[in-house]
Amino acid sequence: QVQLVEFGGGLVQAGGSLRLSCTASGRTFSSYSMGWFRQAPGKEREFVATIGWTGDYTYYADSVKGRFTISRDNAKNTVYLQMNSLKPEDTAVYSCAARSGGPASTPHTYNSWGQGTQVTVSS
Repeated sequence: QVQLVEFGGGLVQAGGSLRLSCTASGRTFSSYSMGWFRQAPGKEREFVATIGWTGDYTYYADSVKGRFTISRDNAKNTVYLQMNSLKPEDTAVYSCAARSGGPASTPHTYNSWGQGTQVTVSS
């Protein structure tokens, strides 16, 4: 397993942008697929985006497609989530996660999680 720490959350107005970062410990980061998930108060955890080992494969939830971009820098053990055109409904705690298999949208298949970072979008 790897240890994950997220950075970059905050308060932003609707239409604005934020970039989240997630840095992993360990030397095997490049062997993990990574995902971003979010959870709003009173709601279940929701898939946002996932990326494969090399970064060539990405997949997004329909709700963020065209607005969010997931990317990774294996040399820095970091995965990013660039969020543009933010909406109030994007408000949630965003968490990154790692899994040793291929990229996936189901949270229970990930075995390492960060502590989460709050993103609040005001209208």
